[in-house]
Amino acid sequence: MRRVVVTGLGLVSPLGLTPESTWEGLLAGRSGIGEITQFDASGFPVRIAGEVKGFDPTQWLDVREVRRFPRFIQFAVAASDMAVRASGLEVTEENAARVGVVLGSGIGGLQEIEKQHDVLINKGPRRVSPFFIPTAIINMSSGFVSIRIGAKGPNMATVSACSTSAHAIGDALLYIRHGYADAVIAGGSEAVIGPLALSGFASMRALSTRNDEPEKASRPWDKDRDGFVMGEGAAVLLLEELEHARKRGAPILAEVLGFGMGADAYHISAPREDGEGAARVMQTALDDARLRPEQVDYINAHGTGTPLGDNAETIAIKKVFGEHSARVAISSTKSMTGHLLGGAGSLEAAVAVQSIVHGAVPPTINLDEPDPENDLDYVPNTARELPVRVAMTNSFGFGGTNACLIFGALE
Repeated sequence: MRRVVVTGLGLVSPLGLTPESTWEGLLAGRSGIGEITQFDASGFPVRIAGEVKGFDPTQWLDVREVRRFPRFIQFAVAASDMAVRASGLEVTEENAARVGVVLGSGIGGLQEIEKQHDVLINKGPRRVSPFFIPTAIINMSSGFVSIRIGAKGPNMATVSACSTSAHAIGDALLYIRHGYADAVIAGGSEAVIGPLALSGFASMRALSTRNDEPEKASRPWDKDRDGFVMGEGAAVLLLEELEHARKRGAPILAEVLGFGMGADAYHISAPREDGEGAARVMQTALDDARLRPEQVDYINAHGTGTPLGDNAETIAIKKVFGEHSARVAISSTKSMTGHLLGGAGSLEAAVAVQSIVHGAVPPTINLDEPDPENDLDYVPNTARELPVRVAMTNSFGFGGTNACLIFGALE
């Protein structure tokens, strides 16, 4: 089997505009959640989110492209460019057909849909932008990135709700393993902090309503948790076949050891309370990596801060890890970034890689009094130095779609 490694990272998050600044914020236990500034949310039941702050798209795109492309594509372009530059990969006519792009989004161009709908109602059909359809569809982030860098290999977009970008990385892993590509830009982006998405999630009662204390709103496993907090951003990993990376002297951050995917086949939004589906994908990923549970040092959990979801993930970890579940370090970085929806899986995969590189794990902040049903080591409130050889990351999405990735230090 062809081995696959990570040679570059790109991040745009509520904690920073680079992998370095995001990692620094995570280790500091800093919350990126605050009052919504992108529109007037004063009349909404939820008025908080994890917004990306200070992002200047003209650093990555020209002015015409900025006007044409919605925010989720802008984030994807920035994160992809960062990952490619960090890896040192050059796409040429000789290797273009061996370089792929797999970038997903859970919801995609919803903000552009809202905007153009207003144009249609207020100004008529002739004023709807000719760029509306091409830039609102989810696969345009992967398509535009491939056009920009000339990558002619597999070009795909994944859509699986909150598992989207974990599945993107898993797909990229399989493409490289099976010889369809030697390098793949993989990840996801999301930018739907707007009236419609906020209203929809709020109507489901999925979101925290802790509007007066936004930095304390996302609190996975805490007994006072009351839902997740919407976030936005993008995360991209450059995956590469090991010998291809070695031949060009690429920086190797970690190896992609295992991938698991599956379904709950249970409910459109709620997880199985017994954690069966989550446990199955974790075990599948361990089997794929040929690892025993006790070899895992750190789990970056899905950990959204919803009562059912947190309980189910804890049950699933106990099923898979047995006695080791009490020893393995677990944290939810959503406590600081909010939930990036389709971008969450790749952001948290990048965190898993960084934990291996830096020998430390981020905390779960706001874990002041754990729910009695959640009694594992969730690294409460303070980051921890820890030699991480193997890190797992979980992503579970609406529709019962689940994914798990395992990364390891290169042996």
